[in-house]
Amino acid sequence: MTQDYAGDVTPREAWELLAKDPLAVLIDVRTSAEWSYVGIPDVSALGKSLLRIEWQTYPTGALNPHFTQGVASAGVPKEAKLLLLCRSGARSAAAARLLTAEGWQTAYNIIDGFEGPPDGARHRGSVGGWKHEGLPWVQG
Repeated sequence: MTQDYAGDVTPREAWELLAKDPLAVLIDVRTSAEWSYVGIPDVSALGKSLLRIEWQTYPTGALNPHFTQGVASAGVPKEAKLLLLCRSGARSAAAARLLTAEGWQTAYNIIDGFEGPPDGARHRGSVGGWKHEGLPWVQG
């Protein structure tokens, strides 16, 4: 089976790629509600800004028909390493596939996303993900 995007990275690996590569971009594909109420990654210590483009629109959950246009309009070059983040890694994998199909050369999915998978009590944040790894974030 052929890979349809660059692959999966952990949140910590994503942080390291962002730190090492001046062209690397973190794209948060969650909804505006998630950004506001759950929080967002803070990459300012790396001299970078977070790119926020919804994969699915809030509140309907419809796919954002302008997703790739949003990435292009932000000036993200096709050769930049893209690190895509959602709540748990599903939407960001779909976004990585689409961006790869649209010509971006290196689109990674951040596994476990921002909040990680649910634990035994069905709560997120205690098993994996950006927040659980102790990476910088701020309340939206």
